[in-house]
Amino acid sequence: MTQIAAVSQRIWDMKYRLRSADGRPLDKTLADTWRRVAGALAAPERDADLWQGRFLEAMEDFRFLPAGRILAGAGTGRNVTLFNCFVMGDIPDDMAGIFENLKEAALTMQQGGGIGYDFSTLRPKGAPVRGIGADASGPLSFMDVWDSMCRTIMSAGSRRGAMMAVMRCDHPDIEAFIEAKREPGRLRMFNLSILVSDGFMRAVKEDAAWELTFGGEANKSLPARELWDKIMRATYAYAEPGVIFIDRVNRLNPLNYCEHIHATNPCGEQPLPAYGACLLGSVNLARLVEDPFQESARIDAGDLGRLVETAVRMLDNVIEVSPLPLAAQEHEVRAKRRLGLGVTGLADALIMCRARYGGGEAVRLTRSWMGTIRRAAYLASARLAGEKGSFPLYDQEKYLAGEAVAGLEDDVREAITRHGLRNALLTSVAPTGTISLFADNVSSGLEPVFSFKYNRDLLMADGSRSEEEVSDYAYRLYRRLFGAEAPLGEAFVDAQDLSPYDHLVMQAAVQEFVDSSISKTINCPESIAFEDFKDIYAQAYELGCKGCTTYRPNEITGAVLRPRNEPEPELPLEAPAISRARPRDLGDAGNVSQLFQPLDRPGALPGTTYKVHWPESDHAIYITVNDIIHDGRRRPFEVFINSKNMEHYAWTVALTRMISAVFRRGGDITFVVEELKAVFDPRGGQWMGGKYVPSLQAAIGEVLEQHMVSIGFIKAPGADADADEGRRVVNLESGGHFRQCPKCGQAGLVREEGCDNCKACGYSKCS
Repeated sequence: MTQIAAVSQRIWDMKYRLRSADGRPLDKTLADTWRRVAGALAAPERDADLWQGRFLEAMEDFRFLPAGRILAGAGTGRNVTLFNCFVMGDIPDDMAGIFENLKEAALTMQQGGGIGYDFSTLRPKGAPVRGIGADASGPLSFMDVWDSMCRTIMSAGSRRGAMMAVMRCDHPDIEAFIEAKREPGRLRMFNLSILVSDGFMRAVKEDAAWELTFGGEANKSLPARELWDKIMRATYAYAEPGVIFIDRVNRLNPLNYCEHIHATNPCGEQPLPAYGACLLGSVNLARLVEDPFQESARIDAGDLGRLVETAVRMLDNVIEVSPLPLAAQEHEVRAKRRLGLGVTGLADALIMCRARYGGGEAVRLTRSWMGTIRRAAYLASARLAGEKGSFPLYDQEKYLAGEAVAGLEDDVREAITRHGLRNALLTSVAPTGTISLFADNVSSGLEPVFSFKYNRDLLMADGSRSEEEVSDYAYRLYRRLFGAEAPLGEAFVDAQDLSPYDHLVMQAAVQEFVDSSISKTINCPESIAFEDFKDIYAQAYELGCKGCTTYRPNEITGAVLRPRNEPEPELPLEAPAISRARPRDLGDAGNVSQLFQPLDRPGALPGTTYKVHWPESDHAIYITVNDIIHDGRRRPFEVFINSKNMEHYAWTVALTRMISAVFRRGGDITFVVEELKAVFDPRGGQWMGGKYVPSLQAAIGEVLEQHMVSIGFIKAPGADADADEGRRVVNLESGGHFRQCPKCGQAGLVREEGCDNCKACGYSKCS
């Protein structure tokens, strides 16, 4: 079996190893996993044995990494899709169409697919709904419904929930969309991005007015720079929303003659049309470097090209063997046969070639490698077209006339002219956090190395914990070759050593050779001035990027990076200490004590009773919250719920006793509100006060939140942006900040490529 680090072995065992229904391992070794996947993907070939061998060779030693869904699902016989990402159908602006789309989203997520949606098609809040004499609740209210659905799918055991919501920069509700995530706990299943047009960027540059419109009717006019500043300040404060330069996306889409794109998958590397889907896989550049760390270090273009040719064939065969959740997705996939072949281990490969990430030599090497990949991918797809036929919507004249393929080499264009093209799009750079960790911890995607070495507690099979050193692949190889005391060269830089421009220039270098898009996070220091921060987005637009996502450490989302003084990226081996940030701003009423013994109950307590009309119930529900004065401040102490309707009696009594027990122990109790508000009733929620409430429990959570605000225990949602939702931050001497993973509890969560990735257990979530 291939020798890999303990954490990589654990990733394989937990996520990709095939097991029987009773938990018995069917993949005895990692080689069994490779053979299972290779055999499944070779099945459509006439000479299946030949291609199984070639596919197996490509995956061995982690040279080519099919995406996690392929590794976990191929050859298992299970009804799961091997496609990573989807954009769903356009949402009609009517109730029946909205909830039909919600159903389609649930079915897609149930099979493991991440989804993207454009909510710009829904009329703005307050717009008249003709025929029923009511006003529209607006796109954000329906996004709340999608968010609840995603939470429910996750709670039912799905791999993970991941959604992208986008909105046009001229939609009347765009300002509310920008501010949506300031409200604690809201839309946490979504990534948010704004579709920014070329016209808007011109208006910002010229300081012109900008019209917000819907259905051809102007709703509001404001200075374009004012709206741009709102976007930038939200991103500066809490890392969302991202920006998608949508006109550029469509102009550079090779299929712009037959489709229009206005949404992306959850991490943004796949702009897709309605019901579009894409397969992902990554060439591991770190495993291809010859003579690492020597002056002669290089990646052989011939070897790289041959690996890419095999990878294209593998991914194309996935289309033949993978089920898809919806018939519309099946039709779209087969009509265009999109692939998303990308890279991982780029930063490690640059280090091994003695090139500093973001420097001139790194840009040169990156352009050379990406050019080789693009050329080989298109040649492979042309040869496949000669053998198996072009994608059905291929129009040679229109395809080759497009700006998107203007940079292809003459021999590549000649091959396409002769044979056609099997796959409409071929390249993309996706997040590879878990896959990269599985592949012996190479650097992720095109991101720089986050941290070269740190200690990690691993959960063993018997329930015990073992402390393991987790180190970057290139760093570990260097130490093995040159010894523990050998000084590190200038190429050994991690994310905190880099300027935002270093990130940006690498993204632009890669984007030139990618026909789809890129998932990339530009890490910024917390101290960066706002005007300098804004300039990153302006530069991204000028450099030809299709989008821009930044991450600046802040009190709301937590810190990923912090400055450090050490000249070399070494870490002491002592365990890091955990500190806990406040989950909500509790005002100026004094500190909140963490108690391990319940507070004593006085004989009399002040309180308030709230009357709730739940539409499903014939009788009102009365919620009483009593308070106590502790350490000079008023705080909730106990809760009672009463109603003539006895249907809910048992669970309401149990719920109030549990909530009261939590309240009586003091400390931070605001999580109770968020947990209740996140409960989704599968039978459906109710509209209350013009707002969709997903369950009666969520309504109770709303009441508790209202009470906490009224007594000054917390600030009103959205009143203060300085809220951090209970994320634990681990301060490592390496200069990295890790947060606590919600799955394994370890301090291994980092922000990469727009997603939270756990370095301990491989948990990954885009949010």
